[in-house]
Amino acid sequence: MKRILGKLYVQVLIAVILGAIVGVFVPETATALKPLGDAFIKLIKMLLAPVIFLTVVSGIARMESMKELGRVGFRALLYFEVVSTLALVVGLIVVDVFKPGAGMNIDVATLDTASLATYTTAAKHASFMDFIMNIIPDTIVDAFAKGNVLQILLFSILLGVALAQVGPRGKVFVDALDSLMQGMFRIVNMVMRLAPIGAFGAIAFTIGKYGFGSLFSLGKLMACVYLTCAVFVIFVLGPICRYSGFSLWKFLRFIKEELFTVLGTSSSESVLPQMISKMEKAGVSKPVAGMIIPSGLTFNPDGQAIYYTIAAIFIAQATNTPLTLTDQLIVLAVLMFTSKGSAGVTGSGFIILAATLASLGTIPVAGMVLLLGVDRFMSEARAITNTIGNGVGTMAIAKWVGALDTEKMNRALNGEPEPEKVQTQSVEKSPLNPSPAVGPLPALRPLSHG
Repeated sequence: MKRILGKLYVQVLIAVILGAIVGVFVPETATALKPLGDAFIKLIKMLLAPVIFLTVVSGIARMESMKELGRVGFRALLYFEVVSTLALVVGLIVVDVFKPGAGMNIDVATLDTASLATYTTAAKHASFMDFIMNIIPDTIVDAFAKGNVLQILLFSILLGVALAQVGPRGKVFVDALDSLMQGMFRIVNMVMRLAPIGAFGAIAFTIGKYGFGSLFSLGKLMACVYLTCAVFVIFVLGPICRYSGFSLWKFLRFIKEELFTVLGTSSSESVLPQMISKMEKAGVSKPVAGMIIPSGLTFNPDGQAIYYTIAAIFIAQATNTPLTLTDQLIVLAVLMFTSKGSAGVTGSGFIILAATLASLGTIPVAGMVLLLGVDRFMSEARAITNTIGNGVGTMAIAKWVGALDTEKMNRALNGEPEPEKVQTQSVEKSPLNPSPAVGPLPALRPLSHG
């Protein structure tokens, strides 16, 4: 029993259950526990910038061919666009089949839209070009100060390429970055020990503040979102896993600690450093893991994409707004672009949805009031799907570009211990997977073994 309770994911699961109980029976106390969840998220965000910077710079600086970097970037963007579009399509199909908003007969004129002011105001300033320009930081220091993932990623790639071109003269600096990165991941391990406390506070606050009453009133919508996420993971990501040479179920078991943490915190960012480490442990080369995991938060939001289509069509159904097939396809086409610009924006789901509905003009933006009560309860499904999709995408892209050590992957997914000495001939040679002498550092000891 002590061995089981010592596993982090078990501790997080127990914390989630206890948090829900406190939220139900003592809601006043539960709402006061919000700082516990917020503090854990802040600790993780504190580490995001240095972890991304150190991983990407040291990984790219050791690459043998800069052409491979562009090849990885192009294929990653192609993969992200195709898979996130499939998520939009799956969401559209499910919401049309189950029609969660049908029969509600909501009169838009009676809705109180005052609570939407924050989101609709922000939506006016969330254009696609604003998103593109925001990738370029005003200064390097500003990017790190604000913790903007894409800005940090851009600078890290440029510095990594520059150090690779410098050659042996930059080796001392790159070695220092490697040592610093090991220290940062040790800090990540320390912070992750606090995940149960963070999950307890976050869940208690959510249940205590919003209660279960709103769940029953819009239960069909919630069931639709959760069902769609499950269908997407099994029938879209599952075949991608098989094509890439690994089992979806083994992969889910491999990242179970991260998934339970996401369940408790409702944030895929809360496990970003751990996901980078896990992908390296599963055989993904350091530069690929360092590039794909952070960029996937913005360009591969599978769970968010599912939510967008379901929410948009749900509002149309609930307000009796007629939509032809052409109208729905237009919604889909617009979301293909607007869904990519939500990184680093507070309340991004609502902001992007508000911007999309406002630009279409066919679905009333005021109908978003219907989502406010249950949006927080659907965020777990979105965050978990985002995390799974990001991890699967990283593995698939690494396999596609020849940057995946399949022997190491099989050992990790099967739960087998790593050999004391990795044989040189067992590692595939490629520009993205250099020889062990100059390759990624050994994977850190995990928090627990599943």
